[in-house]
Amino acid sequence: MAEPTRRFGVGYALAPKKQQSFIQDSLVNLASERGIDLVRIDADKPLVEQGPFDCVLHKLGGEDWKNQLEEYSAKNPCALVIDSLEAIEKLHNRISMLEVVNELEIEAETASFGIPKQIVIYESEKLLDPSSWGEGVEFPVIAKPLVADGSAKSHKMSLVFNREGLKKLKPPIVLQEFVNHGGVIFKVYVVGDHVTCVKRKSLPDVSEERLRSLEGSLSFSQVSNLSTHERDDGKYYKLMDLEDAEMPPESFITDIARGLRRATKLHLFNFDVIRDTRIGNRYLVIDINYFPGYAKMPSYETVLTDFLWDVLNKKEADCVIFRSLVVRNKQGS
Repeated sequence: MAEPTRRFGVGYALAPKKQQSFIQDSLVNLASERGIDLVRIDADKPLVEQGPFDCVLHKLGGEDWKNQLEEYSAKNPCALVIDSLEAIEKLHNRISMLEVVNELEIEAETASFGIPKQIVIYESEKLLDPSSWGEGVEFPVIAKPLVADGSAKSHKMSLVFNREGLKKLKPPIVLQEFVNHGGVIFKVYVVGDHVTCVKRKSLPDVSEERLRSLEGSLSFSQVSNLSTHERDDGKYYKLMDLEDAEMPPESFITDIARGLRRATKLHLFNFDVIRDTRIGNRYLVIDINYFPGYAKMPSYETVLTDFLWDVLNKKEADCVIFRSLVVRNKQGS
C-alpha cells in the first residue's frame, strides 16, 4: 500500500482500562496504514501543550478537562473533538438519557419501539410507597442508580420483587419496569453512520408463578447465577439459544440509531434494545452508553478506522474553506 500523502494525528484521552481494551495493536496498525497516527494524550500535562492533533478522541470528564478542551479548541479551530462534553453528559442521567427516544419520529410498518415505564425517586418515603409510583411501574422492577457515569457504583443494579427489596435501596434511584424479553438483549453499536447490531444473553424471564415465590431483591449477578442453578426445572425460565433468537429488522434498528445520533449529537455510542415478549414486534430501548467497549464489536478496527478517515478528510476540506475565508477577510480589511 502506498504511503498516504497526508497524515493525520489523533490524540486519545482515555481512562487506563478503556485505553487497554480499545487501543489494540490491530487498530493502531490499520489506522497507520491509512495515514492516521493514534497518539496517547498525557493526562498529567496540559492538553494545549500537546499535539497538535487533527482530532481529539476522548472519554474523560470533569470541569478541568472541559476547560482544557475549550482552550485547545480555541487555539486550534480546525481540530475535531469527538465528542462534546455537553452532549456526553446528557447520557449520565438515566432519565434524560432515554427521553430522546420518545422524541424520535420513525415510520415502521412491521415494528414499533419505545422505552420501559420508569420513575426517578428522590425521597425514601416515596420509594417505600409503591402506590405513589404511578401507572405501569409495578413489581418486579429494575432498580438503577440515577447517575450513569461509567463508575462501578453506577453499574450496581438489582431486580426487586416486592416492598421488602426496596429497603436496600438509597435514593436517588430509577425504578424501571421489568419486561420479559426471552433472555436476549440486542446491543447496537453506532460509529458515525455505521450501525452494527449483535445479540447477547440477558436476564431470564420471570413467570407469574415464580414471582410469587421470590422475596426481596437480587443483584443482576445473583439473578444470572440463580437462572444457571435452576435452569433445568423449566418452571420459570427457559434459556433461549442465541442462534434461535430472531434479530430485529435491520432497517428498523438503523433508523433508530441514526435518529438517536441526530438527537444526541454524538458520533460514538451504543444502545441496548429488548423485544417485549408480550408484543412480539415491539422493541424497547433500555440504555444508551457513550464510547462503549468497541473491541467487542465485530471488525471494530476497520469500522473505527474508516470512521476516522471519513471525518478527518471532511474536516480537512472544511478547514481549507475556512482558511481561505480568513485570508480573504484579512485582505479585504
